[in-house]
Amino acid sequence: MVVTNNVDLPEESELTVQEVNLSTAILRAGSFHLGKYCENQNNEFMLCRFEEKDPRKCINEGKAVTACTLEFFRKVKKACLAEFNQYANCIDKSSGEYSFRYCRKTQDVYDKWVFENLNLERPPFGYFCEVRVHDTKRPKPPVEDKAVYPDATPALPEDAEKKPARFGSRFYWMTE
Repeated sequence: MVVTNNVDLPEESELTVQEVNLSTAILRAGSFHLGKYCENQNNEFMLCRFEEKDPRKCINEGKAVTACTLEFFRKVKKACLAEFNQYANCIDKSSGEYSFRYCRKTQDVYDKWVFENLNLERPPFGYFCEVRVHDTKRPKPPVEDKAVYPDATPALPEDAEKKPARFGSRFYWMTE
């Protein structure tokens, strides 16, 4: 996209939202439940980005995703902070790549607390890879017409003089 005087950029007040200021270990610890909790908002945002092909038109959907994320972590903090902190600390300290495999015991405790207090079950393996249809209230954007270009330059007439190449053929192995 070329930025010219005709491009309207959003004001800073439109872009300003409260940040999700959490570490990698905490985001990874809550990622599966967060993805399930905010699935509708995430799908709406990604559909908007895909259909509109312009991030400026999807600012409100992005704000909804951020608000949902903040709401999820606030609920986790109220319901099961100790269990969540144990799980996140295990992910943080057990390996350099924040692996889940060393923390299955603390994960099980955390998953039970989330299910009991937030009624949110951990999604099964491969859940986020499954194909699902997302129903939206946003109107479908108009389909852009394909660009029509004038016909290519007309070819030489059949009876035009065709001189031999000055330096021989590119396909020398075929002419020898």
